Amino acid sequence: MLPTDKFLKLGSSSKLFFGSSRKTRIISASALFLAACAFGAAGVAPMAPDAADLPVKSITEELAIPSLSEQIAKLQSDDQLYIREERVRSGDNLASLLNRLGVHDDAAAAFIKADRVAHSVLNLKAGRRVQAQTNKDGQLLRLMATLSEGSNQPIRNIVISRDGNQFTASESAAAMERRIEMHTAEIKSSLFAATDTAQIPDSIATQIVDMFSTNIDFASDLRRGDRFNVVYETFWQNGEYVRSGRVLAAEFNNAGNKYQSVWFDEPGSKQGGGYYTFDGKALKKAFLKSPLEFSRVSSGFSMRLHPIFGQWKQHKGVDFAAPSGTPIRAAGDGTVDFVGTQGGYGNVVVLKHWNSYSTAYAHMSRFAGGLKRGMKVSQGEVIGYVGSTGWATGPHLHYEFRINNQPRDPLSVDIPNAQPLAGAELQRFRSVAGEMRHRFALLNPQDENVKLAAR
Repeated sequence: MLPTDKFLKLGSSSKLFFGSSRKTRIISASALFLAACAFGAAGVAPMAPDAADLPVKSITEELAIPSLSEQIAKLQSDDQLYIREERVRSGDNLASLLNRLGVHDDAAAAFIKADRVAHSVLNLKAGRRVQAQTNKDGQLLRLMATLSEGSNQPIRNIVISRDGNQFTASESAAAMERRIEMHTAEIKSSLFAATDTAQIPDSIATQIVDMFSTNIDFASDLRRGDRFNVVYETFWQNGEYVRSGRVLAAEFNNAGNKYQSVWFDEPGSKQGGGYYTFDGKALKKAFLKSPLEFSRVSSGFSMRLHPIFGQWKQHKGVDFAAPSGTPIRAAGDGTVDFVGTQGGYGNVVVLKHWNSYSTAYAHMSRFAGGLKRGMKVSQGEVIGYVGSTGWATGPHLHYEFRINNQPRDPLSVDIPNAQPLAGAELQRFRSVAGEMRHRFALLNPQDENVKLAAR
């Protein structure tokens, strides 16, 4: 037997041992329980068929591996094609471009210079991508390029192909991907400096000037710290930027004043649509100041000595001197009310516009082709050409602006804005304007935060 003191020590130490290992015993018991459950689950699971009972068949096949020398000889015997891509550089001519493309083909160069379609390659702007396919001797087999001549011109793909010793050139409309881009910028020196910093195309900057020029003098009114937002479309082909399109919406903060504009598609308009404020009011004026693009006023709206009859009479219009054949534009959207010859007016066209406005264009040499009564015309559309028919001593346009058939001076009358949207068109416009408001909010998150705080 152990001595009592030793027993006590052992009991004391045993107590300490069992007390410190209680957590260990709980974990061990849990593990045993889970193991039993797992064994039970394994015991009831269906057994797979014995793989040893499946038939096994060995297949041995010898593969012939071609020699490396044979593969090299085969490649050398085939015609090798090379594809190279370059971008047009400023100052490039046909020779320098073809040389960088690895084309050494006098016949191809001669064809490009002589063929009307192929010659378009010489009109490519700097930065445009050109791709050429040649053989190992540098003979041109195929050349492809994309031609974009202007924002309003269709984008064309030019393909030059070789068949033996003959070349052909074809062009087709490019399948473009349209994207919507949004930018914001701050004026530090000038508008174009700001657009350059924000990587906004110059064509978009020009549209911004045209859009807000009736409210902002961009030469003198801009202030450091003025900001603007713009949403516009761009067109891409095969992941390459081709050109910018139309400004879809713009917002300009100038000296504390905010000006906004939204493009709205109008299928019935020959221009395709127009710009409006966010409440649906047209930005463009309803009438042009002058129906001629380049001219001078030779006789104003006043009493004058008639050049033919030698009597003082009220001149009820404005005469614009211009060479015979100068195109005459419709001053505003309207309907042809009269087209023909009318006494001293000679060849004359009268247009009826909205809200009792009408305009008359006299002394024309001829009318625009197909013009007839009842036809709708759009502002800026050519309706005839300057002449000297009727009571005229020389080629000029006699232009009258009438309200309720009463002549008014077109140079001093307060020209109204175009007719505002209404009805179903206004509802459709509000949907478009709402989307653009959301885009502006994304460009100016601080403004949106101010609105939320105000609520």
